[in-house]
Amino acid sequence: MSLKPAPKKVYRKHQTGVNKMGLVYAEIDLISIDDIVLSRRGFLDKDKIKQVTINALVDSGAYMLTINENVRAQLDLPFIEKQFGRLADETLLELDVVGPVEVRFENRRTTVDAIVLPGNTEVLLGSIPMEDMDILVDPKQQKLVVNPAHPYVATKHLK
Repeated sequence: MSLKPAPKKVYRKHQTGVNKMGLVYAEIDLISIDDIVLSRRGFLDKDKIKQVTINALVDSGAYMLTINENVRAQLDLPFIEKQFGRLADETLLELDVVGPVEVRFENRRTTVDAIVLPGNTEVLLGSIPMEDMDILVDPKQQKLVVNPAHPYVATKHLK
């Protein structure tokens, strides 16, 4: 698949790969799947596909991709359902799930739904998209990396 990248809006709060007190950030691309489908079917020019480049907090303790309201609006992601989410401080919130959204990191991609946190909170890359892309946190380099055991193609356990 070769999509021509649309002009990207880059949201950066931290430098890519910078470790602040054990926190790891990675630059990821988020792309509207609805726009990809419309483009494939000839209804939308490839340069009109909505996408953003985000410097996301890599959080293997979170399950899903978690975005904020600004990213949702930028990608125009439709509502799917409501779910409850428990924050690190044990606060329980009812949150929107939106999508689908394509996540890209280096030579990997996956399609997921995203949970939306209110306001302009940090984007979190959770364990489900990380596992699907076969990427992991390298503790020595303290950054997100493609699994060195499978550098060219993501490998999944199917049983």
